[in-house]
Amino acid sequence: MEEQHIEEVKSFKELNICESLIEACDRLGWTAPTKIQADSIPHALEGKDIIGLAQTGSGKTGAFALPIIQALLDEKSPQPFFGCVLSPTRELAIQISEQFEALGASIGLRTAVLVGGVDMNQQQLALGRRPHIVVGTPGRLMDHLTNTKGFSLRTLKYLVLDEADRLLNQDFEKALDDILKVIPVNRRTYLFSATMTNKVKKLQRACLRDPVKVESDSKYSTVDTLKQQYLFVPAKNKECYLVYILTEMSGSTMVFTRTCDASGLLALMLRNLGFRAVAINGHMTQANRLGGLNKFKAGDCSILICTDLASRGLDIPAVDMVINYDIPSNSKDYIHRVGRTARAGRSGVAISLVNQYELEYFLQIENLIGKKLPVHPAEEEEVMLLRQRVTEAKRISHMKIKEGGKNKRKGRGDDDGDEVEKWQNTSKGNRGGKTFKKSRR
Repeated sequence: MEEQHIEEVKSFKELNICESLIEACDRLGWTAPTKIQADSIPHALEGKDIIGLAQTGSGKTGAFALPIIQALLDEKSPQPFFGCVLSPTRELAIQISEQFEALGASIGLRTAVLVGGVDMNQQQLALGRRPHIVVGTPGRLMDHLTNTKGFSLRTLKYLVLDEADRLLNQDFEKALDDILKVIPVNRRTYLFSATMTNKVKKLQRACLRDPVKVESDSKYSTVDTLKQQYLFVPAKNKECYLVYILTEMSGSTMVFTRTCDASGLLALMLRNLGFRAVAINGHMTQANRLGGLNKFKAGDCSILICTDLASRGLDIPAVDMVINYDIPSNSKDYIHRVGRTARAGRSGVAISLVNQYELEYFLQIENLIGKKLPVHPAEEEEVMLLRQRVTEAKRISHMKIKEGGKNKRKGRGDDDGDEVEKWQNTSKGNRGGKTFKKSRR
């Protein structure tokens, strides 16, 4: 396998990107190629298979979308089902589709998004319009290849695996193997990820032909503009420390939990304390997940409580802070989580709350990123002043969850969906933090 490095370039024109795509980049605010784009696009335009490794937020979508669209433009008649992009999460698939359509707006580029949680009939209609690019999760794509009459990828020219390391876990392995069996062997294949695993190397040998490996940074590095800290906290007081940080720090925040139940409970508790918080997790319907995410993106909601569902690839430019409420057991997930902030040259903060049971996981993270993280300053006495109110808010939240469960069993439940709207009924003002702060004095 060939490894290459391209000297720094200052414009997309230097990469031989066509004029219509340069204009599309300008409309998106892409004034100059990122390092992964500058390193990989020339090889892609030469028809090479690519393995691209780069930090989250480094422009990987543009690195594979631009050469695919340029190849489509070179066709005498733009061919349907020209490219297929596979993603591990529904939200990332939707985001990728939006970027393809924005870049290809001048030629009327059409995409179809094939993900779970959405009616298959609607997706079949989208496939009936013969899109140029199909973006989806492996399981739902395979469902359509098996069950949707007239749909195949026999003419496919490009296959992209975004967040390739995640696509190769056992959740997607069978569907991915089945897809590779029914698409053309004679195609261009791109693997992109922020981390490289042995499974990626195995897949590389199976489906890439003499690929170029482009590694724009150390494979487990974080960006220089990210300020990383930790707090060692007793497990019983973790919620108090979370509220303390949210009260003292300003800006939009993503809070990562290990489980869906924990994300829902924390969102309820924070709303009871006056914060504008909403949860997204795998227990919610797709419509409600997107609703919560869109409210956060729009700034209508300032705190997003989420599982690792939201850790991969999502581009939310305004995230000021990431809090690891639960330390990930897989240290590579830390790279993806903290990559939600400090994107595209902006600064950001990542704070990890480490309890006595998670110390080993945290030490593995420090070893992976090759640095010791400093302690985030916190006055224990001030934190403990919050304890009574936090405990009461948590008690009320448990009661609401229990009552909601009873209603659902009786058929009166309102699904996870009201999660997206409830914060509006329990919080007023910009963030709630200033009011809460005064009440402690």
